Amino acid sequence: MVAVAAVAVLAALLTGCRGPAGAPAGDARPAPGRPAGRDAPFLAVGACSSFGTASSTEVPCAGERAAARVVARHDGAVTGGPPCPPTTDFVLRISAQRPAHDPGDEDGDGAIPQGYACMRNLEPPHPGDPGAGGGPRTIPGDCLYDSGRGRVRETACDGSGRRAPRYRITEATTSRRACPASTVLYVRLGGDRPVGCARRAG
Repeated sequence: MVAVAAVAVLAALLTGCRGPAGAPAGDARPAPGRPAGRDAPFLAVGACSSFGTASSTEVPCAGERAAARVVARHDGAVTGGPPCPPTTDFVLRISAQRPAHDPGDEDGDGAIPQGYACMRNLEPPHPGDPGAGGGPRTIPGDCLYDSGRGRVRETACDGSGRRAPRYRITEATTSRRACPASTVLYVRLGGDRPVGCARRAG
């Protein structure tokens, strides 16, 4: 029987929506003249954004500029916030904004709080899919490579990335003891099954 390697976690890969270096995360701002408030929340679940992850605006999902759909939306900072769904393709950070003072807006409905939107591309590619080599979350099916200094990062399992895969996460468990005997690396995933069990790729 192959003993489980007593290997320390090489990288604190993904906790919540914080992804590996290079994971797409941009900023979203409402378009000029866009109504805001409780009746029209900015980038609510099901809404769509324009192309680009560096700077995006909300657009009609049926329009030609629509590129991605909001699959989850949270207030507050990405760091330490609730995790995005596993197959999220990228995250849009939403800066807090307050409209010019309007004496008639006593309850502050026009304000947009700080938050983030978890996005899924309307069409392929989907970097957040298992093994695709991207996205803000690391999940079972993803592959990893050694990036130096005791760290690992995500790469495409099919070898199409810049770095060849060395490990593959086979499952997520509640503890290291629950990992199979073929495990050679433990990866911190966060969530209710925070331990990723990884074996050699190939």
